Amino acid sequence: MTAGLRLVPPPIQLTDAPPPDWSHIARLSDDTGLLEHSRNAIVRREHGYCVDDVSRGLLVASREPQPTGLVVRLAERYLAFLTHAQDSSSGAFRNRFSYGRTWEDSPSFGDWWGRALWGLGTAAARSTVPWIRREALNAFLIGCRGRSSWPRAMAFAGLGAAEVLRSGPSPEAASLLGDAATVIGLPGKAPWVWPEQSLTYANPCLAEVLISAGDLLGDEDLLHAGLRSLAWLCREQEHEGHLSTVPVGGWRPGVAKHRFDQQPIEAAAVADACATALAATGDPRWEGPLWQAIAWFLGDNDQQIIMYDPLTGGCYDGLMAEGPNVNQGAESTLALVSTLQHARTLATHRATRP
Repeated sequence: MTAGLRLVPPPIQLTDAPPPDWSHIARLSDDTGLLEHSRNAIVRREHGYCVDDVSRGLLVASREPQPTGLVVRLAERYLAFLTHAQDSSSGAFRNRFSYGRTWEDSPSFGDWWGRALWGLGTAAARSTVPWIRREALNAFLIGCRGRSSWPRAMAFAGLGAAEVLRSGPSPEAASLLGDAATVIGLPGKAPWVWPEQSLTYANPCLAEVLISAGDLLGDEDLLHAGLRSLAWLCREQEHEGHLSTVPVGGWRPGVAKHRFDQQPIEAAAVADACATALAATGDPRWEGPLWQAIAWFLGDNDQQIIMYDPLTGGCYDGLMAEGPNVNQGAESTLALVSTLQHARTLATHRATRP
């Protein structure tokens, strides 16, 4: 166990969750975009930028109901980066941009395309800034002309389409969301209630897009399938009363589960999916797994260790067998901020509940 890290005695309370802290995201950002990696809290410029993380940044910034001037400026910067990355004819996106300001790949429809549409759809629906909403919607509509052969790319794009649909009718978004649900497919039968042969990464997103499609497209069977998938996944990831996410390397039937290396983005995906299930159904039972995802960052995890640095606002990059990976990259820190947004919403909901 790494020296100097504070153990958290149970039980953890929702009041223990700090407010979202943008200081480390600001530290990783410059006038171009959001740099991907850090060593401890020091940015590693040699690794440059990626559309994956910039898209996450735009998504999380757009979820702020009362953004500060800093958060608005970051959102504008991230949106400019994404529109520069997009091919305006096909709607595809490049992903990797060097610190020397050159693209290192060609436009395509990988996960980064899906994440870009998720970020753009969220900005189009939720940003408090009119010109961000307009520009984001324009880029989203260009991007949703295409389709990906990768299920997770389609799931991410479908979640962006769901955000657009929640803000108003959109035939383009409805078509994309329906196609995403079709690509994911329906869950299997017990004991392996999942649409894939194994659990790999971003698993909750697959269930979340089915829930969103069922809810927004009026398909009760699809909604039930998504809820069933997510409930099964939450049970699979519960270990001794806390969240233990599918680690790097995944889980598959008939093979003993290994517990590490767990990634913060997986806990954040659980929080996202459970929050969507809660909103779609109004069923307070979804607050349980949502709280487990929040508490994972606060120390209720397989190591009983807080997964962020309160001095920097950065989140540790992974939970390892020997303790946390104390590097604080963009993906992990955005996962923390996103989950703390859900904690804030949950606390408000509980405080106003009759």
